[in-house]
Amino acid sequence: MEEDQNFPKVKINFLIIILSLIFISNSYSEKIVLEKLVELDSPWGSSFINNNEIIVTEKSGKIKIVDISSKEIQEVSHELNFVVHGQGGLLDIIHKDNIVWISYTEDRGNYKTSTSIARSELNKKKLNFKNIFQANPPIDSGYHFGSRLAIKDNYIYASAGERGQGMIAQDASKHPGSIIRIHLNGDIPKDNPKFEGNSDWLPEIYQIGIRNPQGMALSKFDGKIYISNHGAKGGDWFGEVKKGENYGWKILGWGGKNYSGIPIGPKWKPGFTKAIQYWVPSIATSAITIYEGEEFKEWNGHALITSLKDKSLRKLIFDDLSNVKEEIIFKNKIGRIRDIQVHPSTGKIYFLSQDAMWLMQKK
Repeated sequence: MEEDQNFPKVKINFLIIILSLIFISNSYSEKIVLEKLVELDSPWGSSFINNNEIIVTEKSGKIKIVDISSKEIQEVSHELNFVVHGQGGLLDIIHKDNIVWISYTEDRGNYKTSTSIARSELNKKKLNFKNIFQANPPIDSGYHFGSRLAIKDNYIYASAGERGQGMIAQDASKHPGSIIRIHLNGDIPKDNPKFEGNSDWLPEIYQIGIRNPQGMALSKFDGKIYISNHGAKGGDWFGEVKKGENYGWKILGWGGKNYSGIPIGPKWKPGFTKAIQYWVPSIATSAITIYEGEEFKEWNGHALITSLKDKSLRKLIFDDLSNVKEEIIFKNKIGRIRDIQVHPSTGKIYFLSQDAMWLMQKK
């Protein structure tokens, strides 16, 4: 009899909880507006070159400059020896001090390709790129090129995916499956792991054990480089780049399984770098940024994670690693999200989806 008397109260409390969850999940949607600026063809990477223009790569091979005020698009010519193969093509692009760096899938002959990096002075009509890095060995595969770029001081950090080769990521005598660190001109830093006790490592390698990292960003709050990484069937993660360390692929599965359904390995074990946040099942993490700006100043220092599979933007508060908090800002609004950039002055956020550039700002 007492259960019957309490039932309406329990039902009401449950309803309040459900409504609260709905309010929380929609709270950001009520405060932001998303606007499609221009249509593009499979855009992949982007970088502000000034307060009004963003340079963009399209996977299919074109480089374009988008004027975010007039919405005019200008194509920039180049002569990169690229190839569109599977997940490969033109990948990330980054600009600083009138110099442009690009990561791309390079045709190395005999059906083999590599994740390569080239550099050019900025010219809005033609970019005269010269290679400063090639991931070796070149591999006949259309999978897992990476590749994101980030600049810290006089260094450029880049991710080189393991090309679907699994345990190659544990072989530091080969570039695939690693984080690369070189000087902005391509020279090799003398304090990379090879020169500090890891003599069997290639000189450009900074960290190993990576699968397919498509997000990388410098935090201006702590000076650290962070990355996001695709797992297999589950096991996506967000974590810190750490000198001379090993994220464990393919010894570790990070909570994921092979596509056949067979477990890969433990989520983590001592001796390997531990990620800050994991996603099982996979959300297909793509680009990331550590937000700094005025438009969403309450987010300063938080990580923004974009995804391809579930088409979401997520925010991580990770200042306390024992209590990482994750919130979904929006989902299923603009399609698969490939890249994210924060305006250097306003703090408004710009995305690349599979076919367009979008602006996000407060209402």
